[in-house]
Amino acid sequence: MTETHEAAASDAAPTDGVASPPGSHPRHGLDEVIHAPVRFSIVATLAAAEKAEFAFVRDTVEVSDSVLSRQVATLEKAGYVAVTKGYVGKRPRTWLALTADGRAVFAAHCRALRAIAGAEG
Repeated sequence: MTETHEAAASDAAPTDGVASPPGSHPRHGLDEVIHAPVRFSIVATLAAAEKAEFAFVRDTVEVSDSVLSRQVATLEKAGYVAVTKGYVGKRPRTWLALTADGRAVFAAHCRALRAIAGAEG
């Protein structure tokens, strides 16, 4: 496509039959890290609270300890989840919380999902 044609296509109204420019579909707003069903469920659970205990998230998302640990490690590496370890009495506990980046990415991801669902008409 020539540069002139690209500019014309990007300025065109959606009803004139000209395809949208590459990258304009709402799916491009989806985050690949949190798009996986288990990670999306973890992030959605954490979005509802300041922090949550590991066991609560595990039970809410209905996964095993090992599955949750692996998925949380991926989210932590991306900078979306913070993991804090401590004790309640003598019992060790792990708390999970969304970072500011995690909350922002989750909000953008949800907007993209709503835009895709709304685009179906």
